[in-house]
Amino acid sequence: MKLCHACKKEIAGTTKIGRRDECSSCGADLHCCHNCAFHDRTASKQCREPVAEFVREKHKANHCDFFAYIETRADAADTSLARARGALEDLFKP
Repeated sequence: MKLCHACKKEIAGTTKIGRRDECSSCGADLHCCHNCAFHDRTASKQCREPVAEFVREKHKANHCDFFAYIETRADAADTSLARARGALEDLFKP
């Protein structure tokens, strides 16, 4: 399952993401570092692909040839969302 990095909604009906594709829910660019399987904040240039060029604006569309949309399992996405909601609710419990 492919999710938008900005709104976390599922991207339906797309097999390949093009450079100009946008999320139908929020309009965020989909061909960007935040949606890439190689994106890693702790790696050099924040990318695990060693020969990839540096991309300054990670949330905007780019021309990277190594882009691979990160796939998320539906149950993993639901679990992390439930954990986040639970943690938020715990903050406001008396």
